[in-house]
Amino acid sequence: MKLSYFPGCTLKTKAKELDFYARKCAEVLGITLEEIENWQCCGGVFTTAKTEIATKLSSVRALKDAKAKEQALVTVCSACHNVIKQTNHAMQTDAEFASKVNNYMAPEEAYNGETAVYHYLEMLRDLVGFDAIKEKVVNPLSGKKIAAYYGCLLLRPNSVMRMDDPENPKIMEDFIRAIGAEPVIYPYRNECCGGYITLESPALSKKKSNTVSESAQNAGAELMVTACPLCRYNLVKNGSEIPVVYFTELLAEALGVKEAGNE
Repeated sequence: MKLSYFPGCTLKTKAKELDFYARKCAEVLGITLEEIENWQCCGGVFTTAKTEIATKLSSVRALKDAKAKEQALVTVCSACHNVIKQTNHAMQTDAEFASKVNNYMAPEEAYNGETAVYHYLEMLRDLVGFDAIKEKVVNPLSGKKIAAYYGCLLLRPNSVMRMDDPENPKIMEDFIRAIGAEPVIYPYRNECCGGYITLESPALSKKKSNTVSESAQNAGAELMVTACPLCRYNLVKNGSEIPVVYFTELLAEALGVKEAGNE
């Protein structure tokens, strides 16, 4: 199965493990991820102002590239996924916005939201299947108690993202079970880490991230997994006492692509 792939800026710099193991694991699972050519930054944040067009154009170009290849588009960074998914939804549902965006495109290149967008976790669940992943596991992470950290961007706004129940999600817990570990359910797994207010209020950001990591630790977690580079950075920077790793690293360990403790 061939899918278009949008890595995003951070996966080329500070979050290389998230990207590297996503690619390696896809190979093991029979997925070919074809990186979009000449992709640009997704914009980082989906601005809700309808007059703001320029920051959405790079996402539309990536979506249009996948459409031309007749492929779905896969992302792995939570922020990139949120921006691209919301942009695609706007192109599908807001004719005025779509018209303004397409004014930047050649007439024959008009795009109206035709591409299917999957987060890598959705790819694992919906295209590969967690049962199929279980069969590929060669190093089950038996006995490990792992806390899934969703953060804000994977689940909200639910009317657009539609990945899971935003109040009681289970996709990451089901993933953790598929690789043989035990998911730890804790109260703050879908709350904000404070990443976007770090510059404005470092103290409040630290308080929010520590609330998340302490909640996971108090529930018995040995480590936390996330799909968001900003969340991981914020949790680690603010002193999480349990390790915070990318979910692709654990998948790689379970599939035998990565040795435990090694990069």
